[in-house]
Amino acid sequence: MNEQLIKALLEDLKNPDEHVRNQATEELWRIWFHQKGQYGLELLERSQTLFTVGDVKQAEALLTELIKDQPDFAEAWNRRAVLYFVLGEYNKSKADCQQVIKLNPVHFGALHGLGLCHAALGEYRAAIQAFRKALEIQPYALANQKLILECTARLS
Repeated sequence: MNEQLIKALLEDLKNPDEHVRNQATEELWRIWFHQKGQYGLELLERSQTLFTVGDVKQAEALLTELIKDQPDFAEAWNRRAVLYFVLGEYNKSKADCQQVIKLNPVHFGALHGLGLCHAALGEYRAAIQAFRKALEIQPYALANQKLILECTARLS
């Protein structure tokens, strides 16, 4: 991955101009999805199609196979984390989010997902920490700001 481009896009996420931030967000997602070229992208898309039509087991199997084949493909881990979260398997989702963050520490989607998993498990302090880390990368992400307030309210 082009480190200079990533650095510039991460700076753009802090730009007061919403259009600039949205373009940077889209471009980062594009880069992450294309990390393993057409091969990885096609498998991610196929797993999403399977999931959408309700074939969750096949979608999970495809992502797991992709992870075994390409263990450094952060977005494969992230897609499986999303799948597990939707299924209510928060501990599995949390573990996959942590793997994404290990591979790609600026993956704001995985940090947000990690926060959601912690919140779903009643681990509000850990959730707040994850949402704060996501906000360091995307300071204008209102969803994370709102979730920090909600988790803080649940602490009292």
